[in-house]
Amino acid sequence: MTIAFTGGGTGGHFYPIIAIAEALADEVRERRLIAPALYYLAPSAFDEKALFENGIAYINIPAGKMRRYASFANVTDMFVTFLGLLAALIALFRIYPDVVVSKGGYGSVPTVLAAWLLRIPIIIHESDAKPGRANLLAAAFAKKIAVSFESAARYFPAKARGKIARTGIPVRKALMRVEPEGARQYLGLEADIPTLLVLGGSQGSERINNVVLSALPELVSFANVIHQTGQAHYANVEALAKVALAGNPRAARYHPFNYLSEVSLQRAAGAAGLIVSRAGANTIAEIGLWGKPAILIPIPESVSHDQRTNAYAYARTGAAIVVDEENLAPHLLVAEARRILDNAAFAKQMGAAAAGFTDPDAARVLAREVLSIALAHDV
Repeated sequence: MTIAFTGGGTGGHFYPIIAIAEALADEVRERRLIAPALYYLAPSAFDEKALFENGIAYINIPAGKMRRYASFANVTDMFVTFLGLLAALIALFRIYPDVVVSKGGYGSVPTVLAAWLLRIPIIIHESDAKPGRANLLAAAFAKKIAVSFESAARYFPAKARGKIARTGIPVRKALMRVEPEGARQYLGLEADIPTLLVLGGSQGSERINNVVLSALPELVSFANVIHQTGQAHYANVEALAKVALAGNPRAARYHPFNYLSEVSLQRAAGAAGLIVSRAGANTIAEIGLWGKPAILIPIPESVSHDQRTNAYAYARTGAAIVVDEENLAPHLLVAEARRILDNAAFAKQMGAAAAGFTDPDAARVLAREVLSIALAHDV
């Protein structure tokens, strides 16, 4: 039995694949099946360590982006996608998987098209409240379509809706729980004050970083601040923070990280009383499992079609407050953070609403369906 995964270029597309692979391993072990060969076909490996730990072999498949604005690169990238289609046809013919699981994104397009041409069953999973163009294209070829938000179903073609099921978002096992015990010691947090956790997405957010830096003297006056800056922004943020907090007696309350590993994120989330975050579907799912109140700052729709829709869909549960990026300012961030952290009953109410949002069994549900199709195809 062979299973292939594909997805395009961000943590939001990549890490649910890892969650499904983890669930597949559990299902195979419990049902005493022969472990399948797993492959990941995409323009980049994204996280080689995660692939290695889950026994997933990586195959490079080029893919071109289709930007939402006029650009000559859209023309040249069409040729890149065509080359990727040829590469995917060769790779899939060689490994001939029993099923292809696509998480969408531009990186999935060549592999999905190749799987359709080779008549290999396709399952697609859509994390966002508003599906991306790659998954809308793949819907015509898919055997099954999994969605995370009920609202996503209406965007798919009417002929595809009989194939749609809501599963929720697969979350890695390590991030399905938090570790409040020992978190303060591990992260060096000051006791007896609340903790604010700032997440800017897998690449970090320059806009959020700049607002946090401007608000930093006020934020550290009432809270510890754990700030994931993103690899590319870390050195600049660290240098500017030293200037912003020079001579401040509470400077030690600020803790910048270029990246939070699974263990660090477990502990940071365990210690946090409030999370400030972008509104990627995966991040929202994790926050929901953690049962934490949140301030969501979605990427503008001109850049990303999905985050604003995700944020407001989640906020309607009462678990989060949404601040659109054009309205984001240091004084507003400080005011909203204080409003939540200073009101324990309000924060608890938001956390309770968060806890009911995410489906903890999403990865298992998808893994079972993947195995069902793979085993039927393997006969």
